[in-house]
Amino acid sequence: MNIRAGVVLAGVAALALVGSVASAGAQDLSEHAVKSFMEYAWSLTPQQFSKPDGTVIVIDKTKKDQVLVPLDVAREVIKAGRLSAHAQICDLRDDQIQNHRALMRREEVKKKWTPQQMVYISQLHLTTVMLLTGRIRLVEKQGDKEVVVDEKKEPAQTCTDEQKKKVKELITAYVAASPPVSAIADLYKDKPKAQGAPTATGSVSETAVEKK
Repeated sequence: MNIRAGVVLAGVAALALVGSVASAGAQDLSEHAVKSFMEYAWSLTPQQFSKPDGTVIVIDKTKKDQVLVPLDVAREVIKAGRLSAHAQICDLRDDQIQNHRALMRREEVKKKWTPQQMVYISQLHLTTVMLLTGRIRLVEKQGDKEVVVDEKKEPAQTCTDEQKKKVKELITAYVAASPPVSAIADLYKDKPKAQGAPTATGSVSETAVEKK
């Protein structure tokens, strides 16, 4: 899917905030930037997603409005993705995984989203991580820009001990303020396991992040 160059550049400009770890969980993104991130995520959202239990979630790409989430929710997902990206840069593997899981628990307990929307939420988080860590390239094609997943080695990015400590503190606070794992278990106690939230989406699966 091609994205108009103006929208792409607006989103890229928003990524400049990655340089400030202290603001990773606090600084707000503009509405325009949030919409740009949402478009990136939509362009990379698969037409179907297979969960670990074998359940297949089909996403109708012609019904975008039924899958995307409200702007304020997307902004919070992007903030969580920003923290995960900093954790990845600082080689905080376990913290990155816990941050993503906490995000998904927060959205799952709301009981507001369809399985397709939960896939999109996870994809938006993953897309944010890939944007900030250099896993997504923007390729120009006939005046437009196309979002392309780059499977090459990620570019080297530095993380000082002070930044690493700050990121760990932010994620610890985020996880502590999120619903516990038991809340999800209670939510689906009397329902089939298939109704649980997806843990990974997209061509670059976050399941791979969770495997050692």
